[in-house]
Amino acid sequence: MIRQLRVRFIALSMGLLLLLLAAVVTVFNALNYRSVADAADKLLFVAAAHGGRLPGPEEFNYERFDPRFSPEAPEESRLFSVQLDGSGQPLYVNTGRVTRVDTGQALSYARDVLRTGRTQGFSGDYRFRAQANDAGTLIVFLDCLRSLSDFRAFLLTSVLITLLGYLIVFALTVVFSGRIVKPFADNYEKQKQFITNAGHELKTPLSIIGADADVLALEAGESEWLQDIRRQTDRLASLTDELVSLARMEELDLHRTRRSFSLTQAVTEAAQPFQAPALAQEKTLAVDAEPALVCAGDEAAIRQLVSILLDNALKHADRQGSVSLTLRRKGRAAQLAVENDAAGVDPEDLPHLFDRFYRADKARASTGGYGIGLSIARAIVSAHRGTIRASLPAPGRFRITAQLPL
Repeated sequence: MIRQLRVRFIALSMGLLLLLLAAVVTVFNALNYRSVADAADKLLFVAAAHGGRLPGPEEFNYERFDPRFSPEAPEESRLFSVQLDGSGQPLYVNTGRVTRVDTGQALSYARDVLRTGRTQGFSGDYRFRAQANDAGTLIVFLDCLRSLSDFRAFLLTSVLITLLGYLIVFALTVVFSGRIVKPFADNYEKQKQFITNAGHELKTPLSIIGADADVLALEAGESEWLQDIRRQTDRLASLTDELVSLARMEELDLHRTRRSFSLTQAVTEAAQPFQAPALAQEKTLAVDAEPALVCAGDEAAIRQLVSILLDNALKHADRQGSVSLTLRRKGRAAQLAVENDAAGVDPEDLPHLFDRFYRADKARASTGGYGIGLSIARAIVSAHRGTIRASLPAPGRFRITAQLPL
């Protein structure tokens, strides 16, 4: 249980950190990309307004237009333009400010832009702007290779630094998580030790009380008081056994008890002793187990799981009602389902039925249980890395389903 708490703490912490870092990296790089595209769009706007060229600083104040630009912006920028007529035929191509693109390549870029129908965007490493004029359509391209290279380098660096930082934090979290959960682990161990010790200490006086009651019955005869003493002693002994069993099951070590066994045989054999109590209570018990299912785990614990679920079902089933146990393969897991007819189960109680000492007012208060049996069942299933849940499949029907890996 403590190990699961530690794993969940690490998973939750690292999951939230991953989301936060991913959001930060995404926002920063999105803003960086937007800055590159915005600067290129502003230069293209000026170029398109001047027939496909960038005017000199004596004609246009670049610093006033955008503080990011200097008077040397026309000399530092590499652009080319293509003028198309109304039918898309080229009228002229200007590649004087760029050396990486010839006339044929410029026309190819222009036709690609015309085919997409976009007015601005990226075509490879070139940012373009398409603007209608009297002659047709002027398409201006700006070489953004340097800016995009800086953007990609920043993106790669930020991702690598983020991953490195994430791994460092993960390692530190794994190391220090033990210290964080240590107080909980210590308290849990003390609680478990107390329950185990108290259980053993209570068995002796309970045995003595039971024996003294038998002696009194022999000497003074049976009475309702002695019968009440025996009943309460049995109840206390049963409660003690269940608490000790719960403490053991929550720390079930499958590494020592794990072995392969026939799940089908274990389930059917564990269910067989409940046929007689069902008959005595005028209830029917149907068992349907798929053959040849093999499970790896603690066979004794699985048998106890079946006993708990069937005992719970018989207690809560209506008089002359029916109880069914089914075992089926579901993918790579076995599904064990115990269903009974039980009226008055509140859907709001379902999430709490596996809590310790929880007793639903309508469904469980009158059965004499302690609210521990289903907690033991959940501990057994969790130790086998499975899942267990309660549901109401139909009106008046109650079902507990356990998924166990095969």
